[in-house]
Amino acid sequence: MADSMEMRGAGGSWRIAMWGGAAALLAVPAVAMQFTREVDWGPEDFITMGAMLAAACSAFEVAVRLTRNSTARTLAGVAILAVFLTVWAELAVGILD
Repeated sequence: MADSMEMRGAGGSWRIAMWGGAAALLAVPAVAMQFTREVDWGPEDFITMGAMLAAACSAFEVAVRLTRNSTARTLAGVAILAVFLTVWAELAVGILD
């Protein structure tokens, strides 16, 4: 029960880790572009990835608020991650064509 309340709290450390991880993931290509020409992202790439990360993190926050069962949260997280990775791969190389 304590774990459930901690996850549902407004300022849980999991939220900081999740959103901070998303920001760090978005910063990786920006840093890589400083060291290599192989990474060539434009503003639209950063906007798209930022929107995808915001949607995924927001969806997980909604899942945490709506569920109390850790199994349901885990399944929601796996489903959100699967959708995120599928969309990312489709945008990168067109896996669904």
